[in-house]
Amino acid sequence: MSQRALPVLFINLGGEMLYILDQRLRAQNIPADKARKVMHDIVKTMFNQRFVGELFKPQDIYSKKAMRTVFDRLAHASIMRLNTASMDKLYDLMTMAVKYQISLCLRPKDILLVTLNHMDAIRSFVCDNPTLKAGVEGVCRLLLKTFTFVTLGEFQLIRQTLLGFFQDMHIRVSIFLKEKVQSSNGRFVHSLGGTVPYGTEIPGTIRYFNRDGKQVETEEFSFQGRYVASFKEGSFEMEGDRVIKLGRNMYCSAKTGEATVMGDSSSRSKSKASAEHASANPNPMVKAELNLLAHLMGAVEKKSSGGPGKENDFRISMFNTDEEEEKFAATRPPPDMYDVKVINIDASKIQTSEELSRIMGDMAIPDASGPSSKGDDLLELMDSAS
Repeated sequence: MSQRALPVLFINLGGEMLYILDQRLRAQNIPADKARKVMHDIVKTMFNQRFVGELFKPQDIYSKKAMRTVFDRLAHASIMRLNTASMDKLYDLMTMAVKYQISLCLRPKDILLVTLNHMDAIRSFVCDNPTLKAGVEGVCRLLLKTFTFVTLGEFQLIRQTLLGFFQDMHIRVSIFLKEKVQSSNGRFVHSLGGTVPYGTEIPGTIRYFNRDGKQVETEEFSFQGRYVASFKEGSFEMEGDRVIKLGRNMYCSAKTGEATVMGDSSSRSKSKASAEHASANPNPMVKAELNLLAHLMGAVEKKSSGGPGKENDFRISMFNTDEEEEKFAATRPPPDMYDVKVINIDASKIQTSEELSRIMGDMAIPDASGPSSKGDDLLELMDSAS
């Protein structure tokens, strides 16, 4: 498992989330100023400086449930609100789009180009805000600094790690079904032919070499599919032609509000693993560690009913009709869908190590007088989502 895969996964999922939200904000005729505020607030929260610093540290990829929780917070980092069914739909579309893109990266290094396409789009969403634009460009520079000199073997390991994260997700999405790249059981269909990865040749020739490395014989063979050579490599600079189309906005050409951009989860894969449920009274040290994530995300303060700013809140839906939403809600998977394996850890034993106790002490969030202004307790949010 690669310890560099996390920022790639986060940025690609975040880019897809912004594509979908932009489409739905337009489809529901949300005023331009409110729509712009939503996009700006989400990008600002997504690229919070402290969170980005933690994100790029070498580490194992987040669990499915933790990743879902992060994007729950991001989606509600502004005045926009989504109900549970719409949030489920949004996350389904995000994950399946990224899974499809990663699976098509036959040259593992193309994953970086896909990520740069998402970064280009995120920058375009905040181009009218110099401060946010500079922040996005800073993350882009960090991305290039981190991954430009990564070996091909490491990129292959990153690809395998990402595909492992998406392995059990088989959710039908109508835009993929319409293009016939997804079957009725939610699995992707990869056709023969197409453009071969940059630096590779069109198949059809076998070359034989002697001990000295000299080519001594060639043999041709027939193959199915029509392949096209790739003569240009995408740009790995801050700006430029990425060449590869994966990671671009696949919703922009769809008609506003058309059902082709909506997913159909009636064949959603249900996890067969029996997930163990967390204790009702989790160990305080584990709770503090999870709440650190909420603190790093810089979540906005929860608004009480009738509190200040409530009149500015608005809701958007991932569905075109109430009937579509009701049908989707009826097919919702069990709460443990994103849990593949649960490991119980007795965190109280950490106290036996002075070094680990010191680290946990550094991670603690100071207890201010009264509730934190950083939003809901992360554990409570995760419990309420289950």
